[in-house]
This record gives sequence, structure tokens and C-alpha cells, in this order.
Amino acid sequence: MKACLFILSLFCLSLPATAEVSQLEHIKQHGTLTVLGRYTPTSYHHKGQSESGFEYELAHRFANKLGVDLTVLVPNNLQHLIHLLQQGHADIATAGLTITPQRQQQLRFGPSYQQITQQLVYRQGNDRPKDLSELGDKLIEVVADSSHSEQLRRHQQSHPDLNWIENNQLDSGALLELVQLEMIDYTIADSNEVTALQNLYPELRVAFDISEPQELAWAILPSDDDSLYEAIDDFFEELKTNGELDRLLAKYYGHLSRFDYVDTRAFYRKFITELPKYRPLFQRAAKQFNLDWQLLAAISYQESHWNPEAVSHTGVKGLMMITSATAKQMNIADREDPKQSVFAGAGYLNLLKERLAERITEPDRTWLALAAYNVGLGHLEDARILTQQNGFNPDYWPDVKQHLPLLSKKKWYSQTRNGYARGSEPVRYIENIRRYYDILLYDTHSNPTHHIETTPFNRIPSAL
Repeated sequence: MKACLFILSLFCLSLPATAEVSQLEHIKQHGTLTVLGRYTPTSYHHKGQSESGFEYELAHRFANKLGVDLTVLVPNNLQHLIHLLQQGHADIATAGLTITPQRQQQLRFGPSYQQITQQLVYRQGNDRPKDLSELGDKLIEVVADSSHSEQLRRHQQSHPDLNWIENNQLDSGALLELVQLEMIDYTIADSNEVTALQNLYPELRVAFDISEPQELAWAILPSDDDSLYEAIDDFFEELKTNGELDRLLAKYYGHLSRFDYVDTRAFYRKFITELPKYRPLFQRAAKQFNLDWQLLAAISYQESHWNPEAVSHTGVKGLMMITSATAKQMNIADREDPKQSVFAGAGYLNLLKERLAERITEPDRTWLALAAYNVGLGHLEDARILTQQNGFNPDYWPDVKQHLPLLSKKKWYSQTRNGYARGSEPVRYIENIRRYYDILLYDTHSNPTHHIETTPFNRIPSAL
């Protein structure tokens, strides 16, 4: 199914309702499911040349289940989002909305699929308040009409001196960046978004939770017509029953669970001092082998910290830490030559991807190929066989990564063709690469307007 992603300004697409058919049947007849989202790492964003995000994948799967195309509209702010839904310009708000009493007066929520807490965020180096009473005369800045402002209004009943500003121009990600830049003292953000952005803004710290655990869900307009609601309910029930919801959560959040402040700061220093020297090489190699240059750069940083003279105790060398066997296979003479190293590494990764079964889709194809890049294709295949034998999906990276560490345990590696391997290493290797990759993608694609102007799906005129 096709998927379209648009950021809205004043323009919006009208979807007139039809009295003769149900909401669900109208969507199927129209051939398009139109949803409302937010442009954030946890909702919808561009990753390389394609759309990505936890909410995006959920919505795309739902559209596929209905047999229709997907169009994602990204309004300016939360108030605009709810207004567009109420005016009938979209079918569902799939924006990671928190279920709150105030919103339940306007919207009908589907089943919960994720639990978060609201967190007070400050910058490292500043005093950490223990509770809201310690904020003094400092201000909190939050997104206007958000669940965060609702929560603060409830707290104001017991803390009458509590002050905050509601910003109707910026989203919570932008406010977190302002805290990082010391332009504002505090903001409130959902715990999943803080986790997703901590590697991008390493100075951010959580002071404390300001809410009990809260549920996220999709929202539709209240109606006597239950057809769309029941389809959403069935969809999430199926995802929960077959384990796909847990797999998706692991896919988008699993590599973010370990935040390394020292490593992240070191990465940013090298990002400034070293990456500009080699960025053109990564871009040329990526173009030749149909890869994202940011991915190649992330691999290279994990391998050598962008040091062309790096040498490991096992004898691998260069920007991409090429073995002598791989150098021979890729027909290069000097592993410490930056160009030869980068093109050999990109070519070898591409070769590994081609050797995997055709049925394996992205991004799992890339992560599995990277595991082979690190531990060897034979050991990867051993882990995939163990994954399948234990009733999991050998083509799905989150499942395989749970079984790779078994290759260091005799009970398991004795059953394999290739024997012992340090199976935990490729897991850490890929989690690190994914963190660096996210940072690089954010840096080069931080302006969402740029994405929409260049996406092939932008067929509708915009007021941007």
C-alpha cells in the first residue's frame, strides 16, 4: 500500500462523510485511510529515504489490514490536530495522545497500546528540584492544549504558586531542545519522548515524574457508528495477542534503553572535528551501494571513531575496520586508505544483505546484515536457526538479537554448525550504531519542511 506524509499549515484535505455507508465502509470505498500525527521521533519522521516511526508503522499496518492506502497529515499543533479531526478532515488521530478526562469529553479513544509518565526535564549542571514546590520563581514551558498543561492545572490546586507558559508554536521535542540550550528552565515531556531524544540532547535530565502512569491511544470522533472503533479495537487486540505490539515497541525503543553520556558527548565532539573530512566519502559510497550515508558513518564511528589509522588487537584496520580476508574479497590493497576502506565496507555490507533470504524486509535486513558484518554470516545463521527452533521469527531482528547471546553458552552453541561466538557483541554493536545513526539522521533531517518538499508523495499543494 502507498503511504503519504504531509505537514499541514492552513491547507487541509476535506473528507466528506457519507450518510449511506458506515465510517469503515466509507474509508474502504475511498481507498485511503487519513490519519493525523505529530512529527517526532516517537510518532512520524523521515529515516533516510522513507517514512518511519512507531505510530507510522502502526497506522501503516492498520491501512494494510483494511486494504487501503495511508495518508498522514501533520498539523501545526495539538489544537489544530483536534480541530481537523472534529471537522472531518481525517479519520483517526494517531499521534500518541494521552487519554485524559478533558480529552475524553471531545474524543473517543481506542484501546491503550503504550504506557508513559509525564516528566519534568531540566539541564544537567543546574539544580535538580525534588518536587514542584522547589521550582521557586522559575518557569515551566509546555505545549499548549497538551496533557502536560492539563496535569499542571491539576497540580496548581495544591501548588497555587506554580507558573508555566503554554507555547502554541513549538512541540515538546523543540521545547526539550530549548532546555538543552539553556533558553528555558524546565519543560514537561512524556517519558517515551525523553527516552527517544536523550541521545540527541545529552545534557537533559529527568527531575521527577509529575503524573502517575498514563495510557496512550488512537482517537476518533464520538459517534453512534461503531464500525471504525471496532476495527481499531480488533486491530490492537490482534497485535497484542500475537506479540507484534511488544515486538514493535522493542524495535523502536529497545536500542534506546542504554544511555551513555560520556560516549554521546565524545560522539558529538568527533561529529564536529572528524566527520566533515569523511562525509563526502560516505555519501559517494552510499550512493553507489544504495545505502544511507548516515548509516555508513555510524558504522564507521562504531568501528574506528572515524580514525583511518585505527588498528584492533585482532588486526582489523581503517575507518571501517576491514579484515585482511575482507580486503582480499573486496579487492582493496590498503585498508588504511579512507576511500578504499569506506567503499570496501559499504560493498561488503551490501554483499551480506544480498546473501540474506529475499523474504527478509527492511529494516531487519540491514540489522541482520550488520550482525553478520560483526560476528560473521555463519554465526548469524546459527542464531537465526536457534531463534526459529525456539518459536520466534528468524527474519526479525528483535527476535534474533535475543538469541545471539546464546552462542556463548555451551548448551546452545554445541547444537550449532559454527560453534562458539561472543553473541552479545553484535547486539551491543548494532544498538550503538542505531544510536549514532539516529543522531546523524536528526542532524541532517531536522527540518521537516525539507522532507515534505522532497518526498515523492507531495502531490497536494501546501501553504508552507
